[in-house]
Amino acid sequence: MKHQMQISENVWQVGGTEVTAPEDAAAYLVHMGNAAALVDAGCGDATRALIKNIRRVLPDDVPITHLLLTHCHFDHTGGAEEVRVHLGCKIVAHRLDAAYLEAADSHATAATWYGRRMQPLRIDIKLDGPMEIIPVGNGEITACHCPGHSPGSVVYLADIDKQKILFGQDIHGPLHPSLHSDRSDYQKSLRFIMDLEADILCEGHFGIFRGREEVRKFIKAFMQ
Repeated sequence: MKHQMQISENVWQVGGTEVTAPEDAAAYLVHMGNAAALVDAGCGDATRALIKNIRRVLPDDVPITHLLLTHCHFDHTGGAEEVRVHLGCKIVAHRLDAAYLEAADSHATAATWYGRRMQPLRIDIKLDGPMEIIPVGNGEITACHCPGHSPGSVVYLADIDKQKILFGQDIHGPLHPSLHSDRSDYQKSLRFIMDLEADILCEGHFGIFRGREEVRKFIKAFMQ
């Protein structure tokens, strides 16, 4: 199992199936000068490994100020509280999915898919608008509400290392009634995400896609 994978000068994959634990969705570290952000936290089975991977690449004097959750599902959020305890960061999620996390809804968060029970997770910053800017260090990350896979699914976009990097996570779905998925919203969100014209897509389960054409090709595979 590899420890981490460098995506650009200041972006790494530090968690995921082949990096921390088999059930973990990908987790990405974004270093923006004097601070950093982490995108998603995995199931929580290998949080110590996740933290070690972060420490291998991030200078000790650079704090992680934000944990940016793409949506409420357990493979992305199960480890969020332990990450907050270790790093002292604020947890960010869209308010529509924050409701499921704070209520510990094991069905809407898909914890039951993993044979688990979701524990209540307090969200520090609740996103509400279609697009919001999150200052991180001496840079910023744009959160875009992209419902469909879940009501409060979010993608995060950062202009970093002279590239437009998109943390899209579960662009592939799936859609399921227990997740409160909406197919019409999902298709609209796919078109919106494709129009962002990202240079690099960091997905939650399918890896890294480089170049605008490769990014578009992957997104279009799920469009009707």
